[in-house]
Amino acid sequence: MSFSKQWNDIYKSNAHMSIWPWSDLVSNFYRHAHPNNGFIKVLELGCGAGANIPLFIQEGCDYFAIEGSEAIVSKIIKKYPELNHKVKIGDFTNKMDFFNDNSFDLVIDRGSITCNDTTSIVNTLKCALEYLRPGGKIICIDWYSDMHSDAKNGEYVDSHTRKNFPENSHLHGIGKVHFSDKKHILQIFKRNCSPRWH
Repeated sequence: MSFSKQWNDIYKSNAHMSIWPWSDLVSNFYRHAHPNNGFIKVLELGCGAGANIPLFIQEGCDYFAIEGSEAIVSKIIKKYPELNHKVKIGDFTNKMDFFNDNSFDLVIDRGSITCNDTTSIVNTLKCALEYLRPGGKIICIDWYSDMHSDAKNGEYVDSHTRKNFPENSHLHGIGKVHFSDKKHILQIFKRNCSPRWH
């Protein structure tokens, strides 16, 4: 499983408990994938503490999620019992049979995919494309830049990924982090999302 066990510990300690929808996701959702335009069934990859859930519930979307932390999924289901059997514990870098191919209008990622190595990110994008219907969209925001102060710190995983950041880093204790520039992101999407990339 690619999911970092550190995140389960983080959520158990009630850290990183974001509760408000992320503004960049809100604006991109309304601009590019509004429910009025047929984007109703939504899959979030790595929903964390569920910060984006209120947005999609408010807009009448049929919301699903894959989240690796059993601890945080338990808290989400307690808060949103209607999402029982829709928020699944699992590794979004690998295909989950629970989700049918071509069944989602929209797949979203708010900074979860970037907490993986390059191979796992490529696998995730391939899975996301299989979940999406023709004409569906994927919105990914808040990936770490290679200009980030910690991009050269930590232990080397691959040319774009580090782990085991020093204690004085705000990335300490969260597992792998992938750092990208625009060229690298475009390469990943063009190679793995063709012919549906635009």
